[in-house]
Amino acid sequence: MFPRLPRKCLQMGGVGTHCLAETMEQTVATPDVLTGTRTRRSPPYNVILLNDDDHTFDYVIAMLKSVFGHPRPTGVEMAVEVHMTGRVIVATTHREKAEMYREHVHAYGADPLIERCSGSMTAILEPAEGA
Repeated sequence: MFPRLPRKCLQMGGVGTHCLAETMEQTVATPDVLTGTRTRRSPPYNVILLNDDDHTFDYVIAMLKSVFGHPRPTGVEMAVEVHMTGRVIVATTHREKAEMYREHVHAYGADPLIERCSGSMTAILEPAEGA
């Protein structure tokens, strides 16, 4: 259904900026204010890098910089932690981005400095605590 033109517009022949503005104002719907609704945030996930003996510290540090953008000092800390504890949280984000990070870790490739290395490191996802 077309909006009804104001009487002024009809007298002016239905043309002109003034007429158009008045017509547009009539067709703009104002949204109802919703009460009691909240935007749901997706729960956070940890991207966890698992240790293995087939990757050098230099590989881990370079991969963390390339995939996650971690500066070298952070990469060194994380490399030491994954070596000592067997795992390290390298990122916490929403699930879709966490899955993307995991895929990038898995696609990073083998460590060229270790001959027996046959592929990338392993990363897993876990729901972040308190989620």
